[in-house]
This record gives sequence, C-alpha cells and structure tokens, in this order.
Amino acid sequence: MDYALARAKMIESQIRPNGVTDERVIAAMATLPREDFVPPAQRVLAYMDEDIAIGTIQPDGSGRYLIEPMTFARLAQLLDLNPGHKILDVGCGTGYSTAVFATLGNNVIGLESDPALANKARQALARLGLANLTVVTGEFAEGYPAEAPFDAICVNGSIPEPPLALLAQLKNPGRLAAVVGRYEVGQVAIFTRDGGFSLRYAFDASVPRLPGFDSDKAPFHFERPKL
Repeated sequence: MDYALARAKMIESQIRPNGVTDERVIAAMATLPREDFVPPAQRVLAYMDEDIAIGTIQPDGSGRYLIEPMTFARLAQLLDLNPGHKILDVGCGTGYSTAVFATLGNNVIGLESDPALANKARQALARLGLANLTVVTGEFAEGYPAEAPFDAICVNGSIPEPPLALLAQLKNPGRLAAVVGRYEVGQVAIFTRDGGFSLRYAFDASVPRLPGFDSDKAPFHFERPKL
C-alpha cells in the first residue's frame, strides 16, 4: 500500500474539507506515519475516516481506539497551541496524538492507563526521534498532577461529563478539549480557564467512550461563572 498517497488523500478528503485551517496541524498530520501507530493487521485502515481499535474492546463498544483523523484534527486545532506549550495528552494509546503535538513544537506528556499500549507508544515515538515528549501510565480521570499545570489538555475519546480533576490541572489561561456526552453522539467541548472557567461546544462528534471516567453519577451541569 502507498501510505504516502493515502496520507495525502486523508488531508485533502477528510481534514481540509471539515474546517481544519491550522496549517501547522495539517503539516504534522501530512508528515507523520499514522500507519506506524496501528496494529499491523489494521494498517490498511490507517488513513480511513473511522476509529481504529488498538486495544481491548468491551461488549458495549468502549475500549481503546485511535480516533478518526478528522475529529482529532479539529480537537487539536481548537486547543490553539503555540510552540513551547506544555500538553497533557490523555488516552494517548499508541502515541499518534502525542507525536502530532510534539511535532507542533509542544512539550507533551502522553498519559496511558494500559501499560502494554504505553510501551507500544514509547517504541513508536522513539523510532521517530522526537525528544520533547514522555509517555507515562496512570488513571485517565486523575490526569497527571505531578507535572501540572498544563497549557492544554486533550482527551482522546468520549467522556460522560466535564472532567473536573483534569480541569484543575489547567494553567490560567489554559484550554481542555474533549468529546462530552452520555450517548452515541456527543459534543466537542472546549473548556477555557481564564480567571474562571468557561465552556463552548464546537461541533457534534461520535467517538468511542474512553474508559476510566465514571458514567454512573447523575449528569453534571457546567455553569459559566457569573461576572
């Protein structure tokens, strides 16, 4: 398979037509070998507009996936990153999202709960020679307080409600992007910390549930602070 051609087609058919205008994000995704971050048997799917299973999948469909390129690109763009920003990449899986953020010139901590996936991420990232990143293991919902605060946090999957522990690890100012919702289709939410917290919903998205976030509690309602 001609992966370079597939990568170019991904950019022109999935990324650019769906509102991604940040040329730095586009350039990173046009350069990085996404096929190196999926299981060998699924490399033919690396540039398709679908989520790719990279780990154990539960009967309800939750589990570990590499989320589709278009949704990830739009998440990355909404974070409005600048070189030198410190990023927490929650649910980094095999490391593709971490590689994109590092290629943008950010200092990245990839957080992964599955030690086997974390090892795969380290191996794939080492082959690329990227030095401005590290992959750690831990519970997603807890974030990584040892290295907080972060300029930006990206959550690679759908979660049922605003992630309060992660929001507390944002710098002031800082941004967090996640797909939030309790049903098949959620909304991409941008949480901004700038004095207080504010929330903006950017677009609807259907991505697999990221394990480790409590979905049994009553829905949490995020209110914009009064001025």
